Amino acid sequence: MLGHFGRKFRDTLNTQPEFIGMPNPPSGTWAAQRIARIASTAWVVVAALLSGLMLRGEVRAADGSNPRLVLPFNSDWRFAKGAHANAAAPEFDDSRWQPVRLPHDWAIAGPYDPLGNPHTGKLPWQGEGWYRKRFFAPAAWAGKRVYLDFDGVMAMPTVYVNGQKAGGWDYGYMSFRVDGTAHIRFGQTNVVAVHVDTRPHVSRWYPGAGIYRKVRLVVTEPVHIAHWGVFVTTPEVTPKFALARVRTEVENHETTSKTVRLETVILDPRGKKVASGNQTLSISAGGRARFDQSFTVRNPRLWDIESPQLYIALSCVFVDGKLVDAEKTSFGIRTFKFTADDGFHLNGRRVQLKGVNLHHDLGPLGAAFNLRAMQRQLEIMKDMGANALRTSHNPPAPEVLELCDRMGILVWDEAFDKWDKTATKPDDVPIADYCKKQLYNFIRRDRNHPCVVIWSIGNEIFDLEGGKIPNGPALVRELVQFVKSLDETRPVTMAHCIPESANTPLDDALDVVGWNYARRYALSRKNRPWLPIVYSESASAYSTRGFYELPHPAQKDDYSLALRITSYDHNSAYYSDIPDTEFALMEQDRFVAGEFVWTGFDYIGEPVPFVAEGWASFKKRKLAPSEESRVSLFGIVDLVGIPKDRFYLYRSYWAPDKKTIHILPHWNWPERIGTNVPVYVYTSGDAAELFVNGKSYGRKSKDPGSTNVLDRYRLRWEDVIYEPGEVCAVAYKCGRKLGEARMRTAGPPVRLRLSPDRTQLMADGEDLSFILVEAVDGHGNVYPLAMNEVAFEVSGPAEIAGVGNGDHHFPAEFVTNRVALFYGKAMAILRTLDGAPGVIRFRATSHGLGPAEVTLRSAQPGQSRR
Repeated sequence: MLGHFGRKFRDTLNTQPEFIGMPNPPSGTWAAQRIARIASTAWVVVAALLSGLMLRGEVRAADGSNPRLVLPFNSDWRFAKGAHANAAAPEFDDSRWQPVRLPHDWAIAGPYDPLGNPHTGKLPWQGEGWYRKRFFAPAAWAGKRVYLDFDGVMAMPTVYVNGQKAGGWDYGYMSFRVDGTAHIRFGQTNVVAVHVDTRPHVSRWYPGAGIYRKVRLVVTEPVHIAHWGVFVTTPEVTPKFALARVRTEVENHETTSKTVRLETVILDPRGKKVASGNQTLSISAGGRARFDQSFTVRNPRLWDIESPQLYIALSCVFVDGKLVDAEKTSFGIRTFKFTADDGFHLNGRRVQLKGVNLHHDLGPLGAAFNLRAMQRQLEIMKDMGANALRTSHNPPAPEVLELCDRMGILVWDEAFDKWDKTATKPDDVPIADYCKKQLYNFIRRDRNHPCVVIWSIGNEIFDLEGGKIPNGPALVRELVQFVKSLDETRPVTMAHCIPESANTPLDDALDVVGWNYARRYALSRKNRPWLPIVYSESASAYSTRGFYELPHPAQKDDYSLALRITSYDHNSAYYSDIPDTEFALMEQDRFVAGEFVWTGFDYIGEPVPFVAEGWASFKKRKLAPSEESRVSLFGIVDLVGIPKDRFYLYRSYWAPDKKTIHILPHWNWPERIGTNVPVYVYTSGDAAELFVNGKSYGRKSKDPGSTNVLDRYRLRWEDVIYEPGEVCAVAYKCGRKLGEARMRTAGPPVRLRLSPDRTQLMADGEDLSFILVEAVDGHGNVYPLAMNEVAFEVSGPAEIAGVGNGDHHFPAEFVTNRVALFYGKAMAILRTLDGAPGVIRFRATSHGLGPAEVTLRSAQPGQSRR
């Protein structure tokens, strides 16, 4: 029943035009009636759900009242970069400004500056800009509260309603609420203006710019549940029952005290009511009260990485017998703990954390959050065998945690990188005060997510670890205690990188300690054997998808003069290690809960080692600005989601039950005919035999005891003599054939090939199809050296949202209708148009190659996409 009504409620909202976002909304009675009809229709569904499942008939068929209205506030904005005098004023003329839809990143479209700062992607993210939107507020809203909920604005947003400052925030990664009630003109058109200024923000990677996450308009009665005011915990869990504790904060914005009754029902993952109860409190005028209820759930279905079961707490607030507010909160029932000697335990068993770090950008889409793009990233990571995510190094978009809840991904939820201008902290604001302000929102926003198993208050804070922050240990203790005042159920940690800091009292207040790279946790283990450890950053390996170079590098930080990194996977940062070394460490040090690889995906910015200052230290030559890269090389997957060879190495080890047989390198080496080209096989098997044109190069087995870690996890034939044709690897597991893989020499490319990840889309202005573009020969083999430029054409209700190819130099724009292939491959990202269903045709052309075309279809929510 819940599923049916939940879908109906969603579809009711999604299929209505976002009336409040219309730039020139109709006035008068019709407008008010239209909004009231949309709102009333939506609430009928909620009321029916509540009456049927919750309140024993006390809530009946809707009478037209609507206690809470949550509306998307993302369409029909106008944007202009730069300073604009009086831009907050309602009468300001913004007709020449750029129409935009949120989320919006003003910098990702460029222009790309070849001489720009490589650490932030050579993109124009620093500056100021303005956003404006008109909306109609019905007269029926008078007497209600009107809020604007921002999921994230980069950075320093100031929000104006009808020319009056209504609120704002500072830290660009944190969600916040603005109370616009006092400034709303009911029964009239209103104007929201947002000034954004990224200049005070400092970043080590591309942060994006603008209102890059979603916004909602929330309308409530004066007595309502506080923002992030419901907190569900499960303090006791057994196979036969679980205790669910629900704490609910309710605000009273009336001028007199109110007697408030809260009714709460617990629904199991199938939508069945399993517990309910009520509590009544008196709330003073302008005050807030916290309700505290406990419920017994029989035979609980646990949230787990293999079966992420989600319960729902439905909360309804009544005043004088009338329903005035209602809210739904998802939660999970599970137990977990970090142990000092046996790593991480979930629901009573040890679970090795196989985690990745992910930055918040979405490749060619920039920082503008997109649900499908994020879902795709997590799907690729799960296919690789990952079961954990570290939100490096900032609060993620709320939807990231919702996805992890549903997909069974454990989360290290991180608040900050440093406690300085990377958190947009002004110099004159004390660290403790600023951090607490952010942590208050951060913890309250995310604490109901069962995927979150640990809070992090910072990453590699050098001045703290180096003893340069006065009273550092006391400051850490103060912040840890503050976090625990908001959530007593999860441990608090931070990630370190200076081993000697383990000789100080810095970690005395931490529940778990994170260490980055090169087994730097060894001293911590010696000094505090009782303190659980997580390898919060591992590997930092480098590779360029599709690029191979011989001979192999002499050492891990021997980088190519070609300004690419060989995908034979021998290179890492000088301070870190290749994946195989980290695999061996995790096997050896079972007291460590697991690792978070730096990183799952390449990201924009931080393109070491190909930056001027770093390259000079390795090759004694400073790179020219135009030679510097703009995209990281750390990713297991490239910027557009094409797996590197390293992906299959991780998959073969992290997902041993999946069949993985991967051969590298490609087999197009015309300059090396008759000479040596090593062949590697990454497989979930334990052995393989290699054939070149039918000739066996012998069978090799992984050697778990080898002193060379490469031979524990890879199969290597270093002595293969190159000849064009076919390479075949036949893999075995426990003596039985697992399967085989083949790599063929490709002929000259003759045509393009398009492979969309999805062809059935939603016409909501947000859904995406990632279309892989390849150059292939006459037999359909990818030509791995192709660098052809490809142009795109779209007909139908869609647009190109971005392009890319995995090249970490990528000397071009991300938002355009053409892209060069990079070692045979590239990606185009197609986005549907809002409210415009239909057939979409996508065509790719390139000089000298046959064109390719694919057909996709978009449909309205609830409509068949066939």
